[in-house]
Amino acid sequence: MNLFWPHVSIFFWVYCFTPMVFSINLVDKFALIALKAHITYDPQGILATNWSTKTPHCSWYGISCDASQERVSAINLSNMGLEGTIAPQIGNLSLLVSLDLSNNYFHATLPKDIGKILINSVYLGKWKALQQLNLLNNKLVGRIPEGICNLSKLEEIYLGNNQLMGEIPKKMGLLLNLKVLSFPVNNLTGSIPATIFNLSSLLNISLSNNSLSGSLPMDMCYVNSKLKELKLSSNHLSGKIPTSLSQCKKLQVISLFHNDFTGSIPSGIGNLRDLQNLSLKYNSLTGEIPQSLFNISSLRFLSLAANNLEGEIPSSLSHCPELRVISLSFNQLTGGIPQAIGSLSNLEKLYLDNNKLTGEIPSEIGNLVQLQILSLWNNSFTGEIPSSLSDCPGLRMLLLSFNQLTGRIPQAIGSLSNLEELYLDHNKLTGEIPSEIGNLVQLQILSLWNNNFTGEIPSSLSDCQLLRMLALSINQLTGGIPQAIGSLSNLEELFLSQNKFTGGIPSEIGNLVQLQILSLLNNSFTGEIPSSLSHCSELRMLLLSFNQLTGGIPQAIGSLSNLEELYLDHNKLTGEIPSEIGNLVQLQILSLLNNSFTGEIPSSLSHCPELRMLLLSFNQLTGGIPQAIGSLSNLEELYLDNNKLTGEIPSEIGNLVQLQILSLWNNSFTGEIPSSLSDCQLLRMLALSINQLTGDIPQAIGSLSNLEELYLGYNKFTGGIPKEIGNLSNLNIFTLASNGISGHVPAEIFNMSSLQGIDFMNNSLSGSLPMDICKHLPDLQGLYLSGQLPATLVLCGELLSLSLSINRFTGSIPREIGNLSKLENINLDDNGLIGSIPISFGNLKALKFLTLYTNNLTGTVLEAIFNISKLQTLALLQNHLSGNLPSSIGTWLQDLEGLFIESNEFSGTIPLSISNMSKLILLDISENSFVGNVPKDLGNLRKLEVLNIEINQLNDEHLASEVGFLL
Repeated sequence: MNLFWPHVSIFFWVYCFTPMVFSINLVDKFALIALKAHITYDPQGILATNWSTKTPHCSWYGISCDASQERVSAINLSNMGLEGTIAPQIGNLSLLVSLDLSNNYFHATLPKDIGKILINSVYLGKWKALQQLNLLNNKLVGRIPEGICNLSKLEEIYLGNNQLMGEIPKKMGLLLNLKVLSFPVNNLTGSIPATIFNLSSLLNISLSNNSLSGSLPMDMCYVNSKLKELKLSSNHLSGKIPTSLSQCKKLQVISLFHNDFTGSIPSGIGNLRDLQNLSLKYNSLTGEIPQSLFNISSLRFLSLAANNLEGEIPSSLSHCPELRVISLSFNQLTGGIPQAIGSLSNLEKLYLDNNKLTGEIPSEIGNLVQLQILSLWNNSFTGEIPSSLSDCPGLRMLLLSFNQLTGRIPQAIGSLSNLEELYLDHNKLTGEIPSEIGNLVQLQILSLWNNNFTGEIPSSLSDCQLLRMLALSINQLTGGIPQAIGSLSNLEELFLSQNKFTGGIPSEIGNLVQLQILSLLNNSFTGEIPSSLSHCSELRMLLLSFNQLTGGIPQAIGSLSNLEELYLDHNKLTGEIPSEIGNLVQLQILSLLNNSFTGEIPSSLSHCPELRMLLLSFNQLTGGIPQAIGSLSNLEELYLDNNKLTGEIPSEIGNLVQLQILSLWNNSFTGEIPSSLSDCQLLRMLALSINQLTGDIPQAIGSLSNLEELYLGYNKFTGGIPKEIGNLSNLNIFTLASNGISGHVPAEIFNMSSLQGIDFMNNSLSGSLPMDICKHLPDLQGLYLSGQLPATLVLCGELLSLSLSINRFTGSIPREIGNLSKLENINLDDNGLIGSIPISFGNLKALKFLTLYTNNLTGTVLEAIFNISKLQTLALLQNHLSGNLPSSIGTWLQDLEGLFIESNEFSGTIPLSISNMSKLILLDISENSFVGNVPKDLGNLRKLEVLNIEINQLNDEHLASEVGFLL
């Protein structure tokens, strides 16, 4: 019977297991059909035509099978643009070794059953499991299923560039065969499981561009010595960089940039002999750059930018001959650039900008023949630009801005035939712009602004036909704009402002059809605005302010449909504002102030829906404000002041709900303030002074909670001050001067702690100041009121001006005023004040103007008052003051321009030192009791225009000969 046993076994195997194999093959086929059914879009139509149930599934596109069993072993549908979801039936492919669906548009969550791709069968005595899972660059969402951690044979897993969220499964550390763990560019959170760093098989960890947090284990490299790439950039990792990194001897890439790492850079990293790429930029690292880093002869890329590193750049960097990129920008590095840098013959990019480096740029940089980018901007380099830079033929970008470089631009720079961008702005360079720059035929950006260049713009610049930006502003350039500039057909930005250019704007600028920004402001250009500018259809910003341009605005300017900002202010333009400006539908800023425009404001401006700022001040505009202006729903600032506008303020202004500044002062507006202004809830400044406005101040103004400045002075307002204004908690300045306002000042006004200036002069207000006026006004800087003078004014410690003239103040001047150390102006004239001038006034060392005239002050003026050295005007006339003028008055008051002490009871002689007041313009000591001779040296006061010494007991026989220049 034993003789038949082998045959019986074979028969049993074939009979029993053939249906099972056939059944399992059907399972594979059904799983693939399910995958196809879940694909909703197949742009190439491959699956629709190739994956046919009439053909063996092992022959389908992207499918590989085990030859002996016809079981699916690999699926590769990468880069096909497929859309859909991953079918859960794919978990039934029990012999699948590789699944690659990368670079498609699969969405939804990963199937939880993906962990079933594992066979426990003993078929042929082998175990097989998934080794590679690549779902890179899809649109998958949700969490990483823990089932993946059951794939014990997995070697490579790529889930990057999706929208996965949640934490990395902690059981990921069970994948003992894992070599590549790649989950970059997702929304993963939480900390990195420490168990991952215990996988001795791992070669690559890539978790960049997530929201991972926490710190790295300090022993992360004690187990894994094979790790080659560690990519954890752009997360929220914190703590110190583990010193154990030096134990990962095979590391080639360390990328930890854009995190929150602190502490110093571990010097042990210098022991990683295979390291090629070290990127630690954008952290909060401190300390010096370890010298040991430059022991790594294999290092090619070093980026430590945007930290707080200090100290000098190690000269040992010359030990890294393979370096291609050095990026140390945005640190606190000091000292100079080591000359040894010239030995890095392979260096292509050098970024040392935004540090505190000093000294000269070493000529050895000229040895870097492979250099493409040199960025040294925003340091404190001095000396000249080394001409040896011309020996860097591959240089594409040269950035030396924001330094202290002097001298000229080397002519040799014209040999850099590959140069694309040249930034030399914000230095102290002088001389002319060399014509050799015209040899830079690849040049796209030339930025030379904010230097001291002289001479004219070289016409050779027209040979730089690729030029996109030309920035020559803030220099001393002269002459006109070369007509040849009109040939730069690629020019997008032209900055020539703040020079000494003259002549007209050449019509050839109209040939610059790509031009987006034209800035010619603050020069001396004359003539008219060329209508050819209308050909610059891409123009977004046109800045011609502060010139001597004449004529009108060309109607053709209305064809610039992309124009966003138009600045023509501070010229000599005339005529009416053309209605064609209403065609500028993208316009956001229109500034025409300080010209001589006439006519009315064009209602067509209402067709500019994006307008944010409209500045028409200081012109000769007439008529009223167009009602249509109320349709400008984005308007934030409206300046119409200093014109000849008339009529009422239209209620439609209340539609401007974004309005922050409304300036209508110095016109001839009539009528009342429209109550609709209360709808402008963002209003910060309302300036209606110097008009003919009448009626009461609307209570509704008190609802403008953002108002900071309110100017209503010099109108014809009547009634009282609404107490609702006390609700304006942000109000800084409130002026009502010269109106017909009556009644008491509401107590609420004096509780507005934000107030810095109050001007209620020349009204019919009554009552007195609250005795605690400054208790609630600590920031008050200007006070123009009536009533009694409370001693509590001392609490207004920020007060700069105290003007209470022409009122009915009585009593004495509070000595506490002398403690207001910031006071520059005291005007208490025309009141009924009595007593003496407080000696404490001598403490007011910042005081420039002191006027106390027309009161009933008595007593002597103490020397301390005449010892305030910054005084420019001292007016004490028409009081009952007595005593002598101090002999040193002229020595102390060197800045005095006006001295008025007439109509008092002063006596004694005129001090000789008055002749030292070289700035004195007005001197009136009449109607006193001065005796003796008039000092002969008064003739030295060559600025003196008025001298009045009448009604004294002076001997003035020499007066005519000494001050005859006044006669």
